[in-house]
Amino acid sequence: MDPISDWHGLLRPDVELGREFWEEFSAGMRARKLTFGDRVHCPFLRPFFLTEADEARMRKAAETIAALGERVVRAALESRTLFDQLELTEAETELVRIDPGYETASTASRLDAFLLPDSLHFAEYNAESPAGLGYTERLCELFDALPVMRRFREGRKVRFHRTIRPMLDALVASYREWGGRADPPAVAIVDWRDVPTWSEFEILRDSFVAAGVPTVVADPRDLEHTGGTLRVKGQPIDLVYRRVLMNDIVARPEDCRPLVEAYREHVVCVANTFRCKLAHKKAFFAVLTDPVNALLFSDAEKAVIAAHVPWTRVVRETKTDKDGRREDLLAIAERERESLVLKPNDEYGGKGVFLGWETSAGDWGRALQHALTDPAGRWIVQQRIPVRREVFPMFDGDGTASMREMLVDFAPYLFRGKMAGYLTRLSATGLANVTSGGGQVPAFVVGDR
Repeated sequence: MDPISDWHGLLRPDVELGREFWEEFSAGMRARKLTFGDRVHCPFLRPFFLTEADEARMRKAAETIAALGERVVRAALESRTLFDQLELTEAETELVRIDPGYETASTASRLDAFLLPDSLHFAEYNAESPAGLGYTERLCELFDALPVMRRFREGRKVRFHRTIRPMLDALVASYREWGGRADPPAVAIVDWRDVPTWSEFEILRDSFVAAGVPTVVADPRDLEHTGGTLRVKGQPIDLVYRRVLMNDIVARPEDCRPLVEAYREHVVCVANTFRCKLAHKKAFFAVLTDPVNALLFSDAEKAVIAAHVPWTRVVRETKTDKDGRREDLLAIAERERESLVLKPNDEYGGKGVFLGWETSAGDWGRALQHALTDPAGRWIVQQRIPVRREVFPMFDGDGTASMREMLVDFAPYLFRGKMAGYLTRLSATGLANVTSGGGQVPAFVVGDR
């Protein structure tokens, strides 16, 4: 049985594909806070389906890379040579060098990937503060309750992952590792009040409170560090779930001073720690794929890297290894434009990315020169990876449904290194992310009864 064609065959033109259904469906998303700014998350009427075998190979690869992320963080803190390969700024280095009080750098992380029947490739590792896990669970619940899903389940095993409780459990585990004894700890989810993902923080807050963990959502400017305690409007906080990015902490030091001071003085547990920035840099994949670091990894780990991590290098005038040859990196980058991607070492939302096969030779050359004249370490070049495309029923702005071929970015969440659910994003372009206008669908694991 082909789950995609079977699902599409269950969609009735005058019911599920009609305007009235779309109005009810989008209202259901808004009621569940499934919005990114003003937009609903999912204009599509089909989940992404994967098999048990797909999930098993994703789990092995993703958990291996997450474990290597933690190892590289620890090793980089001991080795200036390795630390320098990740190209942190001076301000980031100052934050990373603060002892957070416990070892786990990334309580929550996410690997952006393309899962195909015969391959699995990671595009990057979000080791800092991945969004979407609250949206993901609520979207899965919405689809799971649809009448078409009940019909689809006949003769099949169909399941989805809960992501919110595993996230909470990971936060509390990091708090315990830090030495925290409050039971339960008081949690603050911290990010800027005007971010488009604020609705997700409310989803998480309500879920944490329902689980018996007092939780508030706060802007960094709401925090007060006085008398050896971090407070939000007078309420003491034990654990900060940090969603505010280090880029913003660096850019707005006065607004974030209470958070950083409390972190430095070990009066609050912060997850993720600032040390996660080492693995979050896109140069992390350069560390994994450069033979100079081979002694860091076992043979089995090298095999995972070779199979799933694209060749990546920081852009600079140097010689490097690729495909068994050693030559000038810039010569490789110019010659192999149509099989390479150029992107900032530290950005999100697809900002500043050049897809070589969609960029003229002249524009590519100018982009490479710009990368060279920028401060050192700001850009990486990476091997193109195969992507997945599938057809999904999609509603446009007036509620009209049509079949659209979409790029599928399948991104597993890892909580303290263990895989627990997926963010699945669709895009009509070569970049799949909600920030730049893509959409999200839930992922369901499908098998025979």
